[in-house]
Amino acid sequence: MSLTALAAQDLTFRTPSGASIVDAVSLDIRTGDRMAIIGPNGAGKTTLLKLLCGMSRPTSGSITLDGTPLHALKPIDRARQIAVVGQADQPDRRISVRDYVALGRIPHAARRTRAEDADLVDAAMERTGLTALATREMGLLSGGERQRAQIARALAQEPRILFLDEPTNHLDPRARGALLALVANLDLTVVAVLHDLNLVPDFATRVAVMRDGKLISSDETLSRDLVRDVFGIDLLRLPHPHENRELTVFDIPLAH
Repeated sequence: MSLTALAAQDLTFRTPSGASIVDAVSLDIRTGDRMAIIGPNGAGKTTLLKLLCGMSRPTSGSITLDGTPLHALKPIDRARQIAVVGQADQPDRRISVRDYVALGRIPHAARRTRAEDADLVDAAMERTGLTALATREMGLLSGGERQRAQIARALAQEPRILFLDEPTNHLDPRARGALLALVANLDLTVVAVLHDLNLVPDFATRVAVMRDGKLISSDETLSRDLVRDVFGIDLLRLPHPHENRELTVFDIPLAH
């Protein structure tokens, strides 16, 4: 049985005006999980992710990392275990890809030799297919290349848990699939907010479904009844016409 890496208990976040964005969420993230957080717009997905990774503090409730309260850890100690790739990340366009990826080594300053740091940066770029772009400026990368650079920076950080906030935004369908396939093969615990439901079945080992700030489900699979209830669409599982596997299809009718 997998060990719990991160645990949230009765997690609540309210705005200064008292509006509840996340409401009494309890959730265990197990070592090795690839958890997708999904839900309608305004469900509280990104706020929940920010709470779980320590970017925001809850109004009430608790979060523990291996049994230690998350906010009792110094930021540098959290950064040695948790890496975050957010929607709003805007790296300096003039910095080279290699120098950007090397920023992931900052939490480990003086803990390894320069040669070891350099090897880890090189390994992160190789794993994300960026070696040939090492000297290119970040501002000259495509959207998919920039996302891979952000993941490479996170890998150089040597985290145990990787948080991703809608990492496939602004990517074409093939690039979306390639990026999530890369993440799925990283051998890390991953928590990702995903907007495109079609990406969820092949990527996630668990799915946390949010609605109106509440956690509706955190099962291994999505049920047809749950998808219809939360999103108002149908989930269909059909035989693949050319391969010996099942396809998950979300039937999203155009509004009239």
